[in-house]
Parts: sequence; structure tokens; C-alpha cells
Amino acid sequence: MILHVDPNNATPVYEQIREQILTMISAGSLAPGVQLPTIRQLASDLGLAKGTVSKAYEALLHDGAI
Repeated sequence: MILHVDPNNATPVYEQIREQILTMISAGSLAPGVQLPTIRQLASDLGLAKGTVSKAYEALLHDGAI
């Protein structure tokens, strides 16, 4: 899974992650049942705090996307 965050973007980083994953789901590039990276792994890959990724995943869970 390839995600990019732009710290200069006015959109909060967790929301950037959420939006990109929703786009992947809508486009079919993230199929149902595919396991997302762990919070720790994605945070490490993106150079973010685990809490930021956790917030994105919680929002996706609330949306019913995951």
C-alpha cells in the first residue's frame, strides 16, 4: 500500500490517510478482506506518530470502511 502525506497541506495528516484509503477502496485497488498495515508499520513507513495513524484507522472504522 502506497500512501503519501503532505505536511504542508492544510488537511490534517490523519485525514489525508483516511481519504487515500477511501479512494483505494472506491477504486477497487484495496479489495475487501485485504489486511491494512499495522498502525506501527504504517506510522514507521510514513514517519508519523502512531496516534496519527490510529486516528485515521478509527475514522475509517467509524465510516464503516474497515
